[in-house]
Amino acid sequence: MLERRLVFPHVIEMNFQAGQLLGCNVYLVFDGSHWALIDIGYEDNVEEIVELVRQMDFPLSNCVTLIATHADVDHIQGMAKAKELLNAPVSAHDLAAGPLEAGDPLMTFAEISAQGIRERMPPVEVDIRIDEGDVVKIGDVELEVWHTPGHTNSQLSFRLGELLFSGDNIYRDGCVGAIDAHHGSDLRQFTRSLQRIRDSDVQWLLPSHGPIFRKDKKLLDQTISRVEQYQHMADFGTCAIDWPLMDEWEDEIAQGKLPT
Repeated sequence: MLERRLVFPHVIEMNFQAGQLLGCNVYLVFDGSHWALIDIGYEDNVEEIVELVRQMDFPLSNCVTLIATHADVDHIQGMAKAKELLNAPVSAHDLAAGPLEAGDPLMTFAEISAQGIRERMPPVEVDIRIDEGDVVKIGDVELEVWHTPGHTNSQLSFRLGELLFSGDNIYRDGCVGAIDAHHGSDLRQFTRSLQRIRDSDVQWLLPSHGPIFRKDKKLLDQTISRVEQYQHMADFGTCAIDWPLMDEWEDEIAQGKLPT
């Protein structure tokens, strides 16, 4: 049996368990012999992750569910393969179910033609639709479902006591998940989701990329301020709600104001 390297009671992070970077963070949440995975990452890593689970002496038949935090390819490309190997149901938000079941290459970021990105996106049936206020039960452990849109419209987070599996909402360096209209980013919703995390009494954030970190309100304040600014910047295209410079320009044209 492989020694289990718990990051918190009931929680194993599979990159940390492997001692090497496998991809996005994949969290195994367990109680006794029952367990679930939050995200799975790329298809190429699925067999290695499943083998690690087996070596840690978790019965493969006791996988309660495979959870998709959202429908981006780097989180869920391997979901169909994992479902087949483990014969476990897939859980996701209703807004993620369409792209997952269709294997939609655009909504999942599997295909970005301008950058030459073309990833496989095997379709997978979503068996359980989960949303704000639902509870995912793993033995006697309960994950409280938060809908935290912004990065994508389907982004979910999961609370376990003082822990929050926070998806792509925020990372330890204050960065946030990619903002792009193609997969449902919304800057106003993103701000509200970050405010919710900041104002909650959770103590630890377990993101989908990078190290786990203690919640830092100052860091969140800085990130919220930055995301609020994004709403008014041309840099973020159709994700921005306005561009104040154009109002200034209109006024200057009306006034016949020359460059200074």
